[in-house]
Amino acid sequence: MAELAGLEDPKTREVNEKHGDDHGVNLSKLRALAKRLKTQQALACRLWETGDTAARLLAILICRPKAFGLDELDGMLRDARTPKVHDWLVNYVVKKSPHAEALRLAWFADPDPVVASAGWALTTERVTKQPEGLDLTALLDVIEAEMRDAPDRLQWAMNECLGNIGIEHAEHRARAIDIGERLEVLKDYPTSPGCTSPFVPIWITEMVRRQDDR
Repeated sequence: MAELAGLEDPKTREVNEKHGDDHGVNLSKLRALAKRLKTQQALACRLWETGDTAARLLAILICRPKAFGLDELDGMLRDARTPKVHDWLVNYVVKKSPHAEALRLAWFADPDPVVASAGWALTTERVTKQPEGLDLTALLDVIEAEMRDAPDRLQWAMNECLGNIGIEHAEHRARAIDIGERLEVLKDYPTSPGCTSPFVPIWITEMVRRQDDR
């Protein structure tokens, strides 16, 4: 914890706080520290228990994802309120867990929109890597009905799912683009030069073009 405190940078914290994250540690330096520590499950658990955002991010990097039980991961996700901790926990830990599918089903329709966004993130993983058994038409129905009015983080996760359905599944592409055009979610999202807009009609079209150019 003392070493993490020594990595604190006020300017980094200022930037992070604009995105809802309450830490000031440069992530490259955090990754370097994790590389030095290597995998240490017991230390990871102790770091998580501090509740400190930088410590939790370090915990995620040095933990053993398959060592956590289902209820343990559920509790961790519900306690992970800052965006970066939430995002890393889902992507670096839950997706590698044998409990990923059970948690996807449990979180998908959770009344807490932040928890539900994790369920949608896991669903997007299925859409792109293991779509067998998913009802993509039903997913599009839910997105069409609920995405426009969803809270920000849930809306973002649903939009990501919509985009990936359109990119990965040609038979649903026209409908995915149509939903994006009508709902206009993230249409005006500021996009840096050289980056692709998250507005689904633009995003799908660009990613499919890149695939065709390969």
